[in-house]
Amino acid sequence: MTEGSATRTGHPTVVVDDLHIKYKTFASGKAASGTRALLQRQRGIRVVHAVKGMTFVAHEGESIGVIGHNGSGKSSLMRAIAGLQSPASGSVFASSQPALLGVNAALLGDLSGSKNVILGSLALGNSRAQADAVYQDIVDFSGLEEFIDLPMKTYSSGMAARLRFSIAVSRDHQILLVDEALAVGDKEFRAKSEARIRELREQAGTVFLVSHSMRSILDTCSRVLWIDHGNLKMDGDPQEVVDAYQASKN
Repeated sequence: MTEGSATRTGHPTVVVDDLHIKYKTFASGKAASGTRALLQRQRGIRVVHAVKGMTFVAHEGESIGVIGHNGSGKSSLMRAIAGLQSPASGSVFASSQPALLGVNAALLGDLSGSKNVILGSLALGNSRAQADAVYQDIVDFSGLEEFIDLPMKTYSSGMAARLRFSIAVSRDHQILLVDEALAVGDKEFRAKSEARIRELREQAGTVFLVSHSMRSILDTCSRVLWIDHGNLKMDGDPQEVVDAYQASKN
């Protein structure tokens, strides 16, 4: 068991019950026009079954790693928990509104980092006075103080992701969903990010961490879900699940 591993004694915060998620996509093909194009698109509709009958319960005080290959259904699951993706069947219940943080979350590129900090803080539900009060903590955490007055469109993807993460974790969340956000930044920033996730967990929150970094998963999580082609392949002790996942790739 990793440091900070928790037994499942807290109250349930997320219940996923026989969840199925499906997408309709169009198969690629040679472009055409008019009626012929419409018929080709109709024939080319493809249903992607992204999540297949997944069931689990998350509890207060857990930090849950979510691992699996690209396209396994991890991000689809996070979007469903956040209420951004409607199930094809099955249900997701949450005790409070989950906060989804992903590296692709939008910031306003024409505005400065400074203004995005205030807007992001307000979007989390803070008052203007609260946003002003946490402003410097967010900037300090991000390590971007010398760039904070520049437009966001001048930031690298890594810098922008660091600022997004810093804004999101400036407020305590009962349910926080982190999708690949720890994959950016230097060693020092990753260490700060992992420490903050542990703090959120210890404050009786529930954190889901989607990552391809097994080190971050082992250092941060008390439980791991392994998703494989939309199926929940394994759910349990981080070291055991990570070992089984890595062995499956050999």
